Amino acid sequence: MTNSELSPSQPGYLDPSSPVSARVEDLLARMTLDEKIGQMTQVEKNSIDPETASRLGIGSILSGGGGNPTENSPAGWLDMVSCFLETARQSRLGIPLIYGVDAVHGHNNVVGATIFPHNSGLGATRDADLVRRIGRATAVEIYATGVQWNFAPCIAVPHDLRWGRIYESFGEDPALVSRLGAAYIEGLQGEDLTAPFSVLATAKHYAGDGGTTWGTSVMEFPAIPAIGVTEHTRFMIDQGDTRLDEATFRAVHLAAYVDAVKAGALTAMASFSSWNGEKLHAHHYLLTEVLKGEMGFSGFIVTDWAGIKEVSDDTYQATVACINAGIDMSMVPYEYQRFISEMRQAVENGDIPLERVDDAARRILTVKMSAGLFEDPGADNRTLHLVGCQEHRFLAREAAAKSAVLLKNEGQILPLSKDQPRIVVAGQWADDIGYQCGGWTVAWLGASGNVTPGTSILDAIRATVSPETVIDYDPGGVFVSTGQTMAELGLVFLGETPYAEGFGDRADLALSEADIALLERMRGDCRKLVVVLVSGRPLIISEQLPLIDALVMAWLPGSEGQGVADVLFGDAPFSGKLPYTWPQDMDQIPLSNISEGDPLFPFGFGLS
Repeated sequence: MTNSELSPSQPGYLDPSSPVSARVEDLLARMTLDEKIGQMTQVEKNSIDPETASRLGIGSILSGGGGNPTENSPAGWLDMVSCFLETARQSRLGIPLIYGVDAVHGHNNVVGATIFPHNSGLGATRDADLVRRIGRATAVEIYATGVQWNFAPCIAVPHDLRWGRIYESFGEDPALVSRLGAAYIEGLQGEDLTAPFSVLATAKHYAGDGGTTWGTSVMEFPAIPAIGVTEHTRFMIDQGDTRLDEATFRAVHLAAYVDAVKAGALTAMASFSSWNGEKLHAHHYLLTEVLKGEMGFSGFIVTDWAGIKEVSDDTYQATVACINAGIDMSMVPYEYQRFISEMRQAVENGDIPLERVDDAARRILTVKMSAGLFEDPGADNRTLHLVGCQEHRFLAREAAAKSAVLLKNEGQILPLSKDQPRIVVAGQWADDIGYQCGGWTVAWLGASGNVTPGTSILDAIRATVSPETVIDYDPGGVFVSTGQTMAELGLVFLGETPYAEGFGDRADLALSEADIALLERMRGDCRKLVVVLVSGRPLIISEQLPLIDALVMAWLPGSEGQGVADVLFGDAPFSGKLPYTWPQDMDQIPLSNISEGDPLFPFGFGLS
């Protein structure tokens, strides 16, 4: 049916055979100012009920890190999301709501979802096809729970390993980040965005968030025990200031966005950070002139979490500045009534032109129609079995194996024989799924323990060796004597406890005193010692390296620890290459402090 054949009661914007642009203009002409502002508003799911969201014509709902339903299961997620989506269609114009999540390494908020390696590990694979397949699998699991929008990938290009978001990036090289970021976007969105199991990707955080200078962050976070923040925290580099000339800024920090737009990204998230002192959320030149103008970005820009409030203590002035700069949708996420009221007031006062509101609403509606949301009936419980399915877990296992980087292999100890009589294993990271998954896993900051179904590395080792092999495990490396004065082989797992964002800003990346003591104790008890680091970034290990016979960087491998065992015991080859230069000491951080040939391990290093 064409527009001309529609009945008077059937508005043109509901005709799927019409061009998207015509449908959008038809809908826009029917909307009130409040309905347009509603589309520009994104609210956190615990702060609004579905009926209110429908009545106000809210454009988007999100679950932030840890924003889970009471029953955190695939079925619980589908019920929660579907309630919002179905109720939104009962609004005056029936405009579909779009639900967004941070699924940054799989559908990581959902207990039972497949957890893939974080991006630093995927950067070590150098494998765009693998990253594309992971994007596709993630999209399938997201869509199966009703979600249509993923706040990923992060395409930052970091230069300072102290940054708490370092593991969210694919690496320090703009070309590598561009290639893998585009592949991930293609995987999420598929060949046809209107098809089932395709979800919208987000290029973030625009732009320069990886280039900030240590000590320039002004973010302070109060203690909120309910979300795992137990003490007042001051960020040091996350959300700081990137101090670069424009040519360098473009070459390093904008290149990946050019490729993201070419790959079809229809949403971008503004960065909390600043460029030479000017907040990105209010940066008209970068948001409007460069991204929307030069790059031809036709989608919409969303803020980061309460990003507008970071611009000024005066929320009215902050809203005016950010919307006029080019922000299209505000992740409020709580005080949506204030945002809506101040937006209306700003338009009535002439501080925000109505044309700017129309442009923002037009962009949001265009993306929704381009993604087929007006016609998509959404997921149902018939596809819930795809969340955490065996096929996706095999893919995560493959990714964990391909992520691992072999840094030292004295005497060709690796791969290990499966017929070892006895292996002593130490370190909490050997048997902790929460630790091997890292932050952004069920809880925003991550957690210790069996936070989600998966295979710990220790269980994978036990499943890999021969039935006759004795595996002795003690987290602290204290073993009861078995009549042997020294073990032939020891495996030590060390790393970082989970964190996210600025809570991971660390002034010193050295191993802890406890980990050093554990390593030294195991060295004295074992003839051969293999150390596996489970960490989102390189750690300072120069002084301990002589104690180690073989060293493996496993990154944050995700829920499928079998992939780590696969490379340790030769069921898969070591193929990973460092996505970050590995410094000898803290004086070589930021990475610009490293002169050529001087790091402990150079970018791209990895033994076979």
